[in-house]
Amino acid sequence: MTSPNSTPNPAVASAEPVAGPTLAFNDTRTAFAHRSTRDLRRALWMFSLIGAPSLVTAGARAIRLAMAMRLPLDGALRPVFDYFCGGEDITESLHTAGQLSRYGVKTILDYSAEGQTGDGALDAAHAQIMSAINSAKGDSRFAFAVFKVSALSDNDLLEKVSHNASLTSEEQHNWQRVEGRVASLCQTAADHGVPIMIDAEETWLQGAIDALAESMMRRHNRETCRVYTTAQLYRHDRLAYMQQLAETAQKEGWIVGVKLVRGAYMEKERERAIAENRPSPIQPNKAATDRDFNAALDFALQRLDHVNIVCGTHNEASTLKLAEDMLAKGLQPGDGRVAFAQLLGMSDNLSFNLAASGFQAAKYVPYGPLREAIPYLIRRAEENTSVGGQTSRELELIRQELRRRKKG
Repeated sequence: MTSPNSTPNPAVASAEPVAGPTLAFNDTRTAFAHRSTRDLRRALWMFSLIGAPSLVTAGARAIRLAMAMRLPLDGALRPVFDYFCGGEDITESLHTAGQLSRYGVKTILDYSAEGQTGDGALDAAHAQIMSAINSAKGDSRFAFAVFKVSALSDNDLLEKVSHNASLTSEEQHNWQRVEGRVASLCQTAADHGVPIMIDAEETWLQGAIDALAESMMRRHNRETCRVYTTAQLYRHDRLAYMQQLAETAQKEGWIVGVKLVRGAYMEKERERAIAENRPSPIQPNKAATDRDFNAALDFALQRLDHVNIVCGTHNEASTLKLAEDMLAKGLQPGDGRVAFAQLLGMSDNLSFNLAASGFQAAKYVPYGPLREAIPYLIRRAEENTSVGGQTSRELELIRQELRRRKKG
């Protein structure tokens, strides 16, 4: 069993390590070769603002108020949108995909509109995701397709299904439509040979998402890995969940595809747990999250015949660990059963240096109308503020490259 992205003759674990290039994540010439000096100066300004939590909080409130009042925002947010998003539609995003591809970095088109409700909006989101899958068919610039189940279902319905609550006849009908949307996306992706990832979401929605993802993996991952679920390792139960999935897959003869991330909803999860007077699903500290994340990498590398992974992180230590462990186990850097992914506009030192060393590296490239992408941009800013050291690291690397260009 292998991934559809595997090299024609993928190496498997052997007694002898593979001699590979030395990764240098501080190589800013490689990291920012695709960025103009003007882009970098703009990024310096943006990350400086993101590094100030009070400014992010005040700015997010002001933007949400302006949206509610339908004030014009395009001019103010366009520079931020252009840096972190591929474009307002797929056609615009193809330019970004081409630019990344010139440096060996693949693209994951990610429709960024959030919070849609009603069948019309849900069907429209389904159509957008389907268009992204069709755009990736037979195009080597693309690594994966991706979607959130909440883009295809009202959240209230997702929550009820996750808690095994009784559904009205109308809700049962609506849930069947959700299942149909998910199934059609995964079937089309499988038919086109495009691996597709199902994103993780809040714990109160995740039960239904897990069930859908497991069903799709059983259906499509018999010979190659087409469908990937997502495990957020800031949850204390996700390593055990991944291990259980792998055991089930091995017994039943299919492949687990899993994108490993630390997670994106920590504060919201803790607040809800307190409000509902129940234990928090979140790890006690960052060290526990890091421990489980790295343990998940180790677990997968020992079982690549039935566990394929996407390492979705901006953490340099985990990224370097996985790359070096692959080589030590005799895996070729480009073995398609292992991929790396970061967000567009962030951690370019990881993505571009990985690609330059032959590893499969990809960027999430969000797209969608600017106003509909605003919630995504706000979340990115808030997450960067809450992740200790990430913003300062981005600033350090950008300044280093600007100094290098000035001297040059």
